[in-house]
Amino acid sequence: MTLEEFLVQMHYDVNREVADRTGQPGPFPHPVSVFSEIVMQHMADAGMTSDPQVLHVERRLGTAILRLSGYAISEDLDQLDLFVSLYLGADEITSVPEADVTKAAEQCIRFLNATVSGTLARRIDPSDEDAYPLIMTIRDCYDALDQVRIYVLTDGVSKTKSFKPREIGGKSVLLDVMDIERLYRHLSEGKPRDELVVNFDEAFGSPIPCVYVPGISGEYDYALAAFPGTMLRSLYEKWGSRLLEANVRSFLSQTGKVNKGIRDTLRTAPDRFLAYNNGIVVVADELSIGTSKDGGTGIAWLRGMQIVNGGQTTASIYFTKRKFPEVDLSAVRVPAKIIVLRSSDQTSEEALISDISRYANSQNQVMVSDLSANKPFHVEMERLSGTTYCPDGVGRWFYERATGSYDVMLARDGKTPARQRELKNAMPSSRKVTKTDLAKFVHVWRQKPHMVALGSQKNFTLFNGEVLASGKVPDLAEFKSLMAQAIVFRRAEKIIRPAFQGFQANISAYTVSLIANRLGDRISLANIWQQQGISDEFAQLIMQWGSAVNDVLRDSAGQKIVSEWAKKEECWDIVREHAYAEPKRSLPEFS
Repeated sequence: MTLEEFLVQMHYDVNREVADRTGQPGPFPHPVSVFSEIVMQHMADAGMTSDPQVLHVERRLGTAILRLSGYAISEDLDQLDLFVSLYLGADEITSVPEADVTKAAEQCIRFLNATVSGTLARRIDPSDEDAYPLIMTIRDCYDALDQVRIYVLTDGVSKTKSFKPREIGGKSVLLDVMDIERLYRHLSEGKPRDELVVNFDEAFGSPIPCVYVPGISGEYDYALAAFPGTMLRSLYEKWGSRLLEANVRSFLSQTGKVNKGIRDTLRTAPDRFLAYNNGIVVVADELSIGTSKDGGTGIAWLRGMQIVNGGQTTASIYFTKRKFPEVDLSAVRVPAKIIVLRSSDQTSEEALISDISRYANSQNQVMVSDLSANKPFHVEMERLSGTTYCPDGVGRWFYERATGSYDVMLARDGKTPARQRELKNAMPSSRKVTKTDLAKFVHVWRQKPHMVALGSQKNFTLFNGEVLASGKVPDLAEFKSLMAQAIVFRRAEKIIRPAFQGFQANISAYTVSLIANRLGDRISLANIWQQQGISDEFAQLIMQWGSAVNDVLRDSAGQKIVSEWAKKEECWDIVREHAYAEPKRSLPEFS
């Protein structure tokens, strides 16, 4: 798919969604909001942001306009992302003037400024149950935030993809642009790490000295280096957790034994860090060799850099310097092993990254839970999806075990336009299920909507831990049952999304969990699989209960943001114990 074709597809998806929602209960579906929703959800699926929420805010303070299209707040209230959209809807690739991008960013910056200063809290009506809790939350937790980012989302092409950070309320706020070109690279290649291009020569004045060893097998090349501590800190400040996307661990704070030791070494013996620390392991898609300051071999730049072991070391350097500004990182060097991937097969590449991470982390007795594409459960799900036909004998579901494999399948097997159409008719994207999708469907049906509210990546980690602990693989009956759960959830999303102003994902998850709780033992998933859909009566029940769930979520949240409140098991207890209308006894889905 070319960039031009991708733009056409994006507009088709936006317009189709707008058409589907038009005339449904709820606010009128503006293309800008639908576009924002699609792009933000992709960023969340790619691990670039936390669970996002669409929220359109446009206000005037004096002569200034404040604007917001959506937001995402991490579970621990330590990271905040704000989004503002610049939607053109043009039929062809169009350049966005830098002045327009800057104007959109400035409008979002004003929103943040007015929120942090308290000005907006005094001007907005507390009865605005979507915007007011967000404004109060940002105002109250801003000082404790570790990272704040503003993204301009656009379906045009922006020459500038990032701007110089701005100082707001004593914090450095990163400014990025997610344009159609950048989004195309993400979705077409399925490898968000391609975005991470680190030019050591430009950013740090010189290539990093290294020992470079060309590979023998063709799978990878190899380099050894010592990264300056100041450089690692800068990289983490710019890229944050995206730098660690392939890592099996998250930063566990500085109270742990290992991280405390790293902190103490940085504070008391920074020149010994190279001797004490095991270092980091990095994978990259491409490496460029240059000449270092001493005239030797050096790494000029890396594309697709990702830390698969040493995430705690990297984060500890950043947070130690942040907490103790007097720490001198100029003497800190961190051992680095760089593996440059050469495989052209994405599945083999993911398996290699998983193995690298597992063996690199084995000295610390860390179990791999996140890099799981080659685990038996997921391999068997992929096999079953490839051999199990829908009741019509033509259609199939597609389990995307490896990121991007659906597009790879279409490109590999769809040699002609007619064959492409045939494949898409048999396996439309609506019947594609990713690993994070499956985790959501399963946890909702298991009545754990508070886990789903944690976001796709955290929810998947919890689900995957359960899978690994059980050691079980699905059989044909379970595969069909899981796909029936997917049918119920996706239909619920389609019903609920246009009907409510915000927090549709939380309402959908809680409503389906409520159905599983109240009616799960009476509903025949086998019948749903057989019909490949649900009845109108069931759809009406979802809408009825969804409306009640929305009221309970908002009432019980009080002044909290619903998306944050929904992460608490206490929230599920309240929703579950509420009274709801009785379903019809004649519901076709009943066994």
